Amino acid sequence: MTDDPKSHPQGNAEKDPENWVTGDEPMTGAQASYLKTLCEEAGEEFDDGLTKAEASERIDALQEKSGRG
Repeated sequence: MTDDPKSHPQGNAEKDPENWVTGDEPMTGAQASYLKTLCEEAGEEFDDGLTKAEASERIDALQEKSGRG
């Protein structure tokens, strides 16, 4: 029996950003806003040229660093 993705919606949320189909697209507005906040809190520079995948990885790293994650 195959798994129905609709019955396990969290499965897609854990997909590695490097494997995202849209990972090379510019980061979303929501990602940019949250990333900017995290950068300000961590005293780190905000890079507005990141892709969706890069922004996701940077958010994860900053969340871990700040204890938000």
